[in-house]
Amino acid sequence: MTTQQLPNWLKQRAFLTPDRMALSNGDVEYTFKELWMKAISIAEQLHTIVQSSTHPFVGLMIKNKVESVLLVHAIQQLGFTTVLLNNKLSENELSFQIRDMALATVLYDDDFEGKLSFLGDDVDGVSFSRLFNTSPTRFEVKDHFHLDQACSVMYTSGTTGAPKGVLQSYGNHWWSAIGSSLNLGINENDTWLCSVPLFHISGYSILMRSVIYGMNVRLFESFDVEGINKELMSGKVTIMSVVSNMLSRLLRDMGDETYHPSFRCMLLGGGPAPLPLLEMCKEKGVPVFQTYGMTETASQIVTLSPEYSISKLGSAGKPLFPSELKIQSEEGAHQEGEILVKGPNVTSGYYRREEANAKSFESGWFHTGDIGYVDEEGFLFVLDRRSDLIISGGENVYPAEIESVLLSCEGVEDAGVTGIASDEWGQVPCAFIVKKDHLTKEDVIKHCSQNLASYKRPKKIIFMDELPRNASNKLLRRVLRDQWEKGMVADED
Repeated sequence: MTTQQLPNWLKQRAFLTPDRMALSNGDVEYTFKELWMKAISIAEQLHTIVQSSTHPFVGLMIKNKVESVLLVHAIQQLGFTTVLLNNKLSENELSFQIRDMALATVLYDDDFEGKLSFLGDDVDGVSFSRLFNTSPTRFEVKDHFHLDQACSVMYTSGTTGAPKGVLQSYGNHWWSAIGSSLNLGINENDTWLCSVPLFHISGYSILMRSVIYGMNVRLFESFDVEGINKELMSGKVTIMSVVSNMLSRLLRDMGDETYHPSFRCMLLGGGPAPLPLLEMCKEKGVPVFQTYGMTETASQIVTLSPEYSISKLGSAGKPLFPSELKIQSEEGAHQEGEILVKGPNVTSGYYRREEANAKSFESGWFHTGDIGYVDEEGFLFVLDRRSDLIISGGENVYPAEIESVLLSCEGVEDAGVTGIASDEWGQVPCAFIVKKDHLTKEDVIKHCSQNLASYKRPKKIIFMDELPRNASNKLLRRVLRDQWEKGMVADED
């Protein structure tokens, strides 16, 4: 049985609209024809390095740079699967992912030379400067992409705290792009401003949509509030992806100004938006589309249109056209339960995680682990993202992962982690620790800095005599959060 194929996306796009703008960062601009030619040129250099490799995966650690975009496309042209490595992770976290994928080659921005100094002889670490100085060798360009082939892999910790590689096929990315276009529409003058990380599904999906739609990407290396607001007011940008923290900062900076009428979509993810923020957007005429999605769904799978932002406050919206959702609840219709999703944009599973796959997938439905309900009109309300998930500045932070690191720290008897409110980040991790003798906060902070990305490190450390647990000895994180909010525990030694 032959698998479904589509024409090579970038090659086809360069043929259809060669002179249409594809990528810009304020300094350089590439049309789709130029993007194609440069991607092939870099692919030929990369081919020299990896041509003898039999492993289908290539690691990639990047920043939001034009060279990174070119490399994403170059890897696709060679038929390899890109493993996106989060550049915020600690050495231990990165080492685990590289070993878990058995990566033989890791490509990286020169700025990460020191961060990947741990790579052994069994992994070829290739800096951008080395790659771009490598002599090219020709290869046979593929005319088609197989939709069931893995295009990318991104790691997610999940509720267990054990990192898992999410397999994202070309079909997943294709249907994610189609579902979004059926909701938002496509305009030949669209430009999508990308300041979210390219190693996240939010950023990577923009690159895929760019070549599928024939749409320009305005790339920002970092979240430059002033620079981005200028772009949104200029009329050169029509769509942007943000989380609540980013949107709040943009609105504060814009003052009495308004965005250009051609700006038509502020795609808001990373958790429900607070009412004051939505009211401010409505007052300023900012078209906010709230979304619900995850790495496993190749970006958004549920979206709320601006006309419902106030009347359906707190809702993530309805599923995009090729997707479905249902609530698994024993209490009947419109009652809360686990959110299950289904559709061609949903991953086929986690890499080498048979137990997790058996638990997460049932008759085509993916168990998200999130709790919510659907109202009488079909709008989804997410009540608790993956039970105890902390969303800090748009980043998913899993308490179980932090607790595992804390429990490996000498002197820690027991540990629990929950999210507490933060004006700047929405939520930040707070650690509650039962300690043995002589353990200090400095000891804990040092241990976490060696084993966790900065955004995962506890911002508060509370020492306690015991942690709340139920009859089955399960940690009650919600009780910890309540105790903090009610002032029953203090941030003191």
